[in-house]
Amino acid sequence: MTLALFDFDGTVTARDSLETFTIFARGAQRYYLGLLYLAPMLLLYKLKIIPNDRAKAIFLKHFFNGLSKEEFQRLGREYARSNIDAIIRPKALQAIRNHQRRGDTVVIVSASLRCWLEPWCQRHNIALIATELAFPNGKFNGHFHTKNCYGIEKVNRVKERYNLTHFTTIYAYGDSEGDRELLALATHTFFKPFR
Repeated sequence: MTLALFDFDGTVTARDSLETFTIFARGAQRYYLGLLYLAPMLLLYKLKIIPNDRAKAIFLKHFFNGLSKEEFQRLGREYARSNIDAIIRPKALQAIRNHQRRGDTVVIVSASLRCWLEPWCQRHNIALIATELAFPNGKFNGHFHTKNCYGIEKVNRVKERYNLTHFTTIYAYGDSEGDRELLALATHTFFKPFR
């Protein structure tokens, strides 16, 4: 049996889906004004003073604090239907289809959010492991329901879902430091393969 693990942003896509989702949901003007407001935090993140999960939580809270779970899911479905395909790398989608034709288990393992990845993955018959948001009292408050699916958390989540001893071959596709541990898990590793 073969397992094929794909990072999403930057690997399957040519642009970051959190960026394009936020522009879709909040508009370009509000997005870029928000980036100006968040610039000090983003600089600290780039300097590795703030970890990935904290920076992401601050970003999401700024743009989406108080949004209902239903509205988040509605926006995610609309974005997945109308916008994601525009940023998908054709070679990446072809690689996914090649694995599927061979009968491999194909999984997107992403730090991006389930609300827009799940509809896209369902449409393409791909399993999904992703970051999930918390909605206490039905409203988003800037916290995650699961750990941010980044770095070692990608490996932890894969191992929770799959017994890796059942697979004789594991392919992993990634493009960033956040995929390093996932790539190390594989018997066949592909770094930035679709550029």
